[in-house]
Amino acid sequence: MANKSFPGGFILLGFSERPDLEIVLFWAVIVLYTTIIITNSAIILLSCVDPCLHTPMYYFLSNISFVDLCFTTTVLPQMLSNLWGPDKSITYTGCVIQLCVLLCLSPTEDVMLVVMALDRYVSICQPLRYTVIMHQQFCWKMVFMAWLSGLILSVVQTPITFQLPFCTHHLDNFLCDVPAFIYLACGDTSANECQMTISAVLFTIVPLGLILTSYVCIAQALGKIQS
Repeated sequence: MANKSFPGGFILLGFSERPDLEIVLFWAVIVLYTTIIITNSAIILLSCVDPCLHTPMYYFLSNISFVDLCFTTTVLPQMLSNLWGPDKSITYTGCVIQLCVLLCLSPTEDVMLVVMALDRYVSICQPLRYTVIMHQQFCWKMVFMAWLSGLILSVVQTPITFQLPFCTHHLDNFLCDVPAFIYLACGDTSANECQMTISAVLFTIVPLGLILTSYVCIAQALGKIQS
């Protein structure tokens, strides 16, 4: 990440053109953030302490909840800071960290949803083989693969994004993400756009297709049940 066009940081414009809306959004985001923290923490805590919930489904659900906690904690505190006062800035290092974490969490959540869909498919369509297929070691490997895929994307895409030559330090967004930086760039962004398209196909379209396929199979299996 050699790009130091704006070592002082960036300005997140967000909703700065609507100051009357910012205070409303501030309190709405606080309520949303508090709800997310409480509900996801409760899911993780219950999944850990209740022996009845030590099943693959709740193991995957607690991981999804942890991803949600990380995602919101990465974005919302900075957003609340920008909504509350006139300072809309974020440091260069903070922006790098935010983008890196978001690029890791997004594909991790997508792959985790595919794993949960697989769990439901096996439990409904292959009930007699469920405990054999969805054993503890296999569940660990699936979760590890989800986090590894996100980590790989983050390690690859973050340095390439910050090597772009930026024309200005004003980001037309409330967070640091790849499309906003591509819009900010002065030079050739074809490589970044190609990489973003490939990641969108691998971690959005493909997972969505797999999830829909699993639910079609589940629907067909339920349709064959006589009662």
